[in-house]
Amino acid sequence: MNRPYNFSAGPAAIPAEVLETAAAEMLDWHGSGMGVMEMSHRGKEFISIYEQAEADLRELLAVPANFKILFMQGGGLAENAIVPLNLSHAATVDFVLTGSWSQKSVKEAGKYAAQAHVAASGEASNFTAIPPAASWDLSRGASYVHICSNETIHGVEFHELPDLQALGSDAPLVIDFSSHVASRPVDWSRVGLAFGGAQKNIGPAGLTIVIVREDLLGHALPACPSAFNYKTVADNQSMYNTPPTWGIYMAGLTFQWLKRQREGELTGIAAMEQRNIAKAELLYRSIDQSQLYLNKVAPNCRSRMNIPFFLRNEALNDAFLAGAKERGLLQLKGHKSVGGMRASLYNAMPLAGVQALVDYLHAFEKQHA
Repeated sequence: MNRPYNFSAGPAAIPAEVLETAAAEMLDWHGSGMGVMEMSHRGKEFISIYEQAEADLRELLAVPANFKILFMQGGGLAENAIVPLNLSHAATVDFVLTGSWSQKSVKEAGKYAAQAHVAASGEASNFTAIPPAASWDLSRGASYVHICSNETIHGVEFHELPDLQALGSDAPLVIDFSSHVASRPVDWSRVGLAFGGAQKNIGPAGLTIVIVREDLLGHALPACPSAFNYKTVADNQSMYNTPPTWGIYMAGLTFQWLKRQREGELTGIAAMEQRNIAKAELLYRSIDQSQLYLNKVAPNCRSRMNIPFFLRNEALNDAFLAGAKERGLLQLKGHKSVGGMRASLYNAMPLAGVQALVDYLHAFEKQHA
């Protein structure tokens, strides 16, 4: 099947093999006589799906044994409230602002923490750079420090997670890794909690993954709803309420697909990281060498997953998008808050798709030179 290349920032492309498997199993999962959406979440059939998905994710991301993996609902936006409800102790929380998503996070946390303190902000650069860690104004005794490790809209990524202890902070680091989860390894020695919506790099919208260190459980504010209390969710193996069963199933298929990926001697997440580096370098190189296109993000923090770019002559925007669609290059329009274009190169985007985009960039520029 010759499908277009989908550069959507989310909900985003899902590997064709995963979609084909889901389609084949839609009416009857493994001879059970039921589709996954029809199963009891407490039945043995679905429990086996859930357990395999959790085990595969733990293996892929090398999640240590002292971290719990929770399958929840609400997406990253809901976690902006759920995290402070569980971890803030109604005290001070530090935020490093690097784009739209971390801005949303600090605003929401202000409803639950005594103070949502901005320790650093890249707003002065229009979020085209990450403030150097040495300049962060971290609070003494903060309950946690929050970063968005990849900003989907502004295209800024932490290529190395901050070492808070080296910065003089004993607070746990919370990362929103929604848009680059499973694209590279995670240094869990520097992380207390990671959360992400699945719809960008793992599966369909509706599933949220939370990976939380066990010692951070059991400190929820009294007002925290039971279904959002991490300890309650962990104690019930994500089955306290009916979880997003279809999303967990699709994520599980994606995890199995990831485990099959190979790049030379590399497998799984290591293979995907190498592939993602190659894809991003190909597109950034084409943009940087162009006289028509521009990426404004500092090279040392450019996202591998979400690449915003602009036409120097914005009068050509509509023609560019129309021509891209004719070539089967879909959803390249930038976020409404920043304009321009954006190409999201999640795991499901093959190198051939990026090459097709680069070929179009060259052809369009030649046509309008």
